Amino acid sequence: MSSTLRTIRQWSSWKKALFYFTVLTFLTSSFLFLTSPGGKIREWLAETVITTQHRSWAWIFVGAEQRDLMVKRLQDFNEEAAREKQDSSLIKIRDRQAKARSIDELIKVEDISGKFWKGKKMYVFDPKTIRVMTPPKPGEGERITSMVKRTGAVAGVNGGGFDDPEGLGNGFAAFGAIISGGEVIYTDQDGSIPQHIVGFTKEGILVVGKYNIFELRDMGISEAVSFHPRLIANGKPLITSGDGGWGRGPRTAVGQKADGTVIFIVIDGRQAHSVGATLREVQDLLLEEGCVNAGNLDGGASSELVVDGELLTKPSSRYGERRLPNAFLVYDDPTSVKADRVWDGIEKIDAGGSYDHPDFLREQAEKRAKQQQNPTPPPKAETDKTKTKTETKPETTKPAATKPETKETGKTGTGKGESVKPGGSGTKEPMTEKPPASGTGSTGSGTGTAEPGKPTGGQDNKPPTGTSPGSGALTPNGGASGQGGTETGTGHGNGTTGSDSSEGSGTAGGSGKGSTGTVPNSPAETSAPGTGSGTPPKTADKSAETNAPAATPTPQPNQTEAPGQSSSGTTVPPAKTP
Repeated sequence: MSSTLRTIRQWSSWKKALFYFTVLTFLTSSFLFLTSPGGKIREWLAETVITTQHRSWAWIFVGAEQRDLMVKRLQDFNEEAAREKQDSSLIKIRDRQAKARSIDELIKVEDISGKFWKGKKMYVFDPKTIRVMTPPKPGEGERITSMVKRTGAVAGVNGGGFDDPEGLGNGFAAFGAIISGGEVIYTDQDGSIPQHIVGFTKEGILVVGKYNIFELRDMGISEAVSFHPRLIANGKPLITSGDGGWGRGPRTAVGQKADGTVIFIVIDGRQAHSVGATLREVQDLLLEEGCVNAGNLDGGASSELVVDGELLTKPSSRYGERRLPNAFLVYDDPTSVKADRVWDGIEKIDAGGSYDHPDFLREQAEKRAKQQQNPTPPPKAETDKTKTKTETKPETTKPAATKPETKETGKTGTGKGESVKPGGSGTKEPMTEKPPASGTGSTGSGTGTAEPGKPTGGQDNKPPTGTSPGSGALTPNGGASGQGGTETGTGHGNGTTGSDSSEGSGTAGGSGKGSTGTVPNSPAETSAPGTGSGTPPKTADKSAETNAPAATPTPQPNQTEAPGQSSSGTTVPPAKTP
């Protein structure tokens, strides 16, 4: 055992982390799937997921078959709870027709808490002051703080449900029915189809249950939204076993006492300071307050309470308040406001999502901006950089004595340390070395041969022939390149001997057109004007011809450029300075 522990201690940090994660996963899975308490926890987790818009994922905890059974059981409970008709005679509302009431006369807010949650409780003393409010423009819901400030409300809580793709919906695709001021503002069902309703009559009586539009009109419903389940019916609790089947989460609910006082409950959830409440806990809380009827409103990230324009709770949405299709607001004079009919004339409602959510899009734009400010160099760039460094590394010259005498023809192109002058003949002279010189110039190109041992500046026995382009350039490392028109000619041209650092020397001759070139390393930086084989010849003192390796030569400090060529096409040898 001790040897095993010593071995584990010697592992790297990532290997130990992987090992501990594997052990923890094994132990957790064994507890959840092989013990009775673990099974109850899995059911609770599945119930929590089922009440969200991601209920399909509940199979992870209990399997697909058990998930479907739980969903059906939940739906059956909702239908059963809504079946009993409401007895309005149990509510006796006192007449309160006073105007210009203060906030304290209209509402009262208190803190509430449980073992796993914290929240707010708001009393509304006159139920007739409550009105359902809708957004001011089509295509987008509205935050409750905005609703309260825009319409002059005293307070507000979230109301009915809506379609919310990815949790980033625009809050406009409402579920069920919306009634405000006695008018049906919105419904997604035919008027004859019963819907789950939470609303108030003109007299201020809370109605919770399942009714169609015609029944609601006959009952005198003035304000209503759609949600479920019903929690208390005619003084009786409807959740008598279990926790209600919804798990823990943020909750919003409404209940009414026998004297007409309305109580809104808003509980935070899915956060460190408050995990959330069960429906059973919410129901029992309203029962303790003496509520005769009560119903559950939309919860989750929509749960919030706003008083005097200030958000008092902490919504679980990562962007704070959500845009909502409706809300219950409290007014001193509710008859002075009217809900907008923003759904009129709209045949197809877009629920929105990540593609048009302003906060999400702004967040993504900020991430892209940070990536542009701190770009990560791609691997290819590193390779190119390394390659460039390798190519620009100066080469060292090799001892000339170890290289046999060879003949080379002139080249058109560039090479490391090459100073081949196209258009003439080149002779490899042993023990002749010259460091690479950088500069620019023009040259023609051609081919030719020279006999070994021919004196510098003399005439070749074999006239060189070839073609030379009209213009060219001397590359920084001494190579020559050219382009343009061609010019063909033969002749006994006087050539100047060129040499390179390691590849041999050549004799430049022939005819061609060239442009002015300069050698930056030359102190005078004289230019070679004109026409002819435009590569200005460069000279260097030869090292002693011995069999011993030659020392690395250095450029002559007073090296100058001679004029490129006379009109007859012969290259004038450069003057050598001692």
